[in-house]
Amino acid sequence: MIPALIVFVLTYVLMLALQAWRPWIALGAAGVFLLMGYLELYPMNLASALGAVDYNVLLMIAATMGLVSLFIESRMPERLTELLLQRVPNVMWAVTALALFAGVISAFVDNVATVLMVAPVGLAIARKLEISPVPVLIAIAVSSNLQGAATMVGDTTSMLLGSFAGMNFMDFFWMEGRPGIFWGVELGALASLLVLLVLFRREKAPVSCRVETAVEDRFPSLLMIATVLLLIGVSFLPQPENSALLRLYELRSGLSCLMLCLVGLIRACVKARGAAPLKRVLKELDQETLLLLFGLFMVIEGIRAAGLIDAAAGIFYELAGHRPLLLYGLLVGVSVLLSAFIDNIPYVATMLPVVQGIAGLMGEEPYVFYFGLLTGATLGGNLTPIGASANITAIGILRKNGETVTTRDFLRIGVPFTLAAVLVGAVYIWLVWGMG
Repeated sequence: MIPALIVFVLTYVLMLALQAWRPWIALGAAGVFLLMGYLELYPMNLASALGAVDYNVLLMIAATMGLVSLFIESRMPERLTELLLQRVPNVMWAVTALALFAGVISAFVDNVATVLMVAPVGLAIARKLEISPVPVLIAIAVSSNLQGAATMVGDTTSMLLGSFAGMNFMDFFWMEGRPGIFWGVELGALASLLVLLVLFRREKAPVSCRVETAVEDRFPSLLMIATVLLLIGVSFLPQPENSALLRLYELRSGLSCLMLCLVGLIRACVKARGAAPLKRVLKELDQETLLLLFGLFMVIEGIRAAGLIDAAAGIFYELAGHRPLLLYGLLVGVSVLLSAFIDNIPYVATMLPVVQGIAGLMGEEPYVFYFGLLTGATLGGNLTPIGASANITAIGILRKNGETVTTRDFLRIGVPFTLAAVLVGAVYIWLVWGMG
């Protein structure tokens, strides 16, 4: 276990220090974990490592990148920018309104897809106002992560909780006669809104803009809307029992995005009478982000196989004993810290049965602990640039556009945003579900 811990810590230290090399560091670490597996330090091989990769997420990201490329080419982001800027008094409110817009979308669509959809508008606003796009896209990313826990379709972790606890879509709003986790997330969003207003308080330059951009092709915009609706729709599909259909079911979000992307590409190529749109999309595909996520999934499988996640979970009960409030506080706090450095999907998947077992030993209902786990794990990703896929995606977009993003740039927004949202949301959940 100790060698795995050393490799894991070293991996994340290097990724934080050498951000330009993060994909190769993650892939190299995955190779080291595989080597230790074949040396029989713990049960891991190539098949289990590849099986741990969330291909649905990767496929969805890649396909949405293609859709976003067509969306940008249609010039709709510029028009949306002009419409937004017409309705806000200054830069501070422009950035805050855009972050709120991203949050609303991400309550119903995966966070990464949200960032890919809204980022072009953020870049266009930054260019129009002649400000750095770095804090704008960071604000979009952290707001997307926050709202992912609001509904059952907002994030993969929410889907995991819904499936494990037998919750339906409406249970996130109202459950067993009590308001659900949705309202805690929204209270956290209000707190984080105040944080954004404080962070951008000096950006008081007035905004003046006319709607001038003409959008001749609205089909890419319709595809973006269709993506949102289809991602919501497929989340309600019942899980099939047939193993072949189950594999397709697990890729349903990614395949939905891919289908719409292919429709858009085929139409664009026919309209252009050539393969130029396809070549442009392939050129703009953010391969580094995809490689980074691919490597991270295998790294997390390595620490799981080495027993690090199970060992950390076992400590919870030892420390909390039969004190529910202490266990709740530990779950929220530790989940925030761990999710700042590791992907929250395997963490939540591992911790759900552990939380259920501890709640059973205490003789308590597990829901308050489930909600605390989800709150900490979802929002904790906002603490660091590599804590959530949405953050990685936003930084990848910025780098693709020639921007330099330092860890300090991210922490300046991510840390106060996270602390405000977690504190307010966690207190709400305990008051409603821990004392109810």
